[in-house]
Parts: sequence; structure tokens; C-alpha cells
Amino acid sequence: MSQPDLTASPIVQQAMADLAERLGVDPAAIIVVRVEEVDWPDGSLGCPQPGMLYTQALVNGSFIQLEVEGRTYNYHSGGARPPFLCTSKNEVLPEDLPDSLRGDPNI
Repeated sequence: MSQPDLTASPIVQQAMADLAERLGVDPAAIIVVRVEEVDWPDGSLGCPQPGMLYTQALVNGSFIQLEVEGRTYNYHSGGARPPFLCTSKNEVLPEDLPDSLRGDPNI
């Protein structure tokens, strides 16, 4: 059984393009570490910012972990929001969520 091409997903392409632009690197230099479908527990999409209030409802989305030169970058998405780089010190990772909120890894 072959592994799915994680870079084929449009949402992963968006995250890769954003990271390439931020870092000034060729998208080919970006490694897709993992992609996972999740139901974020609230509107912060797993990336809460200080002083913000969020809807308290499940939001279907994705977690995308990319790597460049040994450093990892986590992208979150959900609802109508495209993937964004999460820099919150209170970031929620898929493994922090109950199994019932985690979808198929490597979507």
C-alpha cells in the first residue's frame, strides 16, 4: 500500500506557499511532516491568542506540520479560514485533543 501524497491537498499547498514566502525559500525545500483532520474544540482553531474570545463550538479543520532545515512550523485551519501559521504559546496540537476529535491522520 503506497503512502498518500500529502502535498497534493490544496490546503497543504496553501500552507507551503505561505511558508515559502515567509522564509524566502523554494517550496521544494519544504517537507510535509504530517497532515491531520481535526475538530477544534473552539473558534481559536487550536491557536488561541491573548485577550481574544472564541466561539465555543466544534470547528472542523486541519493541522499541517511542515519542516524547513530541521525547524518545524505548525499550520492550523478550520471553517472558512485558510491555513495559518500558529505562533501561540498556548497552541493545541492534535495529540492534545481527545481521540473523538481527531480524524484520519494524513488526509
